[in-house]
Order: sequence, then structure tokens, then C-alpha cells
Amino acid sequence: MGLLLQSLLLLLLLLLGCFLRPATAFPKGCYPSEEEGLKTFRCSNARLTEVPRDIPNDTNKLYLDSNRIPFLPRDAFRDLPLLLELDLSHNAIASVESGAFRGLAEHLHSLDLSSNRLVSVSKDAFSNLKAKVNLSNNPWLCDCRLQELVRTVELVAGSSGGIVCDSSAQEEHVGKAFLQVIADTDLCNAYKKTTDIAMLVTMFGWFAMVISYLVYYVRQNQEDARRHLEYLKSLPSKQRRSEESSTISTVV
Repeated sequence: MGLLLQSLLLLLLLLLGCFLRPATAFPKGCYPSEEEGLKTFRCSNARLTEVPRDIPNDTNKLYLDSNRIPFLPRDAFRDLPLLLELDLSHNAIASVESGAFRGLAEHLHSLDLSSNRLVSVSKDAFSNLKAKVNLSNNPWLCDCRLQELVRTVELVAGSSGGIVCDSSAQEEHVGKAFLQVIADTDLCNAYKKTTDIAMLVTMFGWFAMVISYLVYYVRQNQEDARRHLEYLKSLPSKQRRSEESSTISTVV
């Protein structure tokens, strides 16, 4: 009787374990909701230092704004195939790895990266992305890389004026709106010209070194030959002929 009761209790516990699943544990400060018929996951001001891993994969709108996230790793959002809007503004993002937005190309239509610490990002990080992107209020280095990025993505309307040169190889560009800079100067063409000039200078330097070595080598040989000739002239007649014969024999 006791054995039968124990078996029934064990079966009951197994059944309860199947039907009573524990609730998903979201990061502190994060919660799901529904806004305008879209499934939303909010983590605003949650003191996050990385992209959460337990985001529901049917999320349509994701708010990770006003946190402390420093970078976006590869495949950071790969499990969110239905994501439409992604807000990463007001973080500390300084680096975006290539492939960080992989899996979002088909559906994502809004990406906010404003007010971060982005200085330079490869255009490859946004490859195939059709979303409108906000890149304003970042400490951008205005160079060919940024020019390629801006021409790769579609900027949010009205956000382009917020892309300002915080640093640049050309001092006169600092503090200016980036679109204003590239309207007057093709930074990629200027970079190519600078590279070509540097290559020419390097080649000229090597050429000058080779010529200098050849000149030194010829002069050194001439000096050695002159010294040997003077030495032969200083010898008595018989010894000189002997030295000359020895030299010829050695050469032969």
C-alpha cells in the first residue's frame, strides 16, 4: 500500500512539472507589453551592460535605450526574426561588429543608434539592412569610412544634421555637419590621393637608398684599387713584379 502511494505521488509530481512551467525570468527593469497591436519588450533605463539574451523571439519593438551597453557583438539579435523597431539610443556603444544585425534585414525598418560613442564603423556592419538608421549625436571621425557608411544606409529623415565631425584629418572639417563636408569634398578620393603620394614618397626613398649604396660601393672599390696601386708602386722592381704575378695567379 505504501509503495503504491509513493508511486502515485511521484506520478503526480511529474504531471505538475509538465503543466506548471516556471515563468520566463527577464532581466531586472525589463518587461513585455503590447503597443498598437505590436509585441513590445522594454528595457529602458535598466542599467544593462550587454544586450539581454532572454528577449521573446516574437518581439516586434525592442527598447534598449538609456543603458550602459558598450558594444554590439556579432549575431546580437539573431533570435528576433520579427523585429521591426530597435532603439539603442543613449548608450555607450563605441563598437559594432560586422554581423551584429544579421537576421534583421528582412523586417527591421527602424534602427536608432543616436547619442552613443561611435567614432568609426564599417559599412559591412549594416550590409543588406533596409532599416532607416539614426546615427546622430556621436563623436564621429569624418573620413572615407564614414562617407561609405552614410552612403550605404538610409538615414532617418531630419537626422543627418546631427552627424557632425568631432575629429578629422582636416582641421577645417571639425564641428561641421558631415553631409556639408562631403558635399564639397570627396573624402575617399582625397584618401586615395594621400595614399598614392605616400607610396610615391616611399618608392623614391627606397630608390634613393639604392642609388646611395651603389655610389658608395663604386667609390669604395675605387679607393681600394687606388690604395693597391700605390702599394704596388712603392715596392722594389723585382718584388713588384712578383706581387703582380702572384696577383695574376690568384685571379687565374
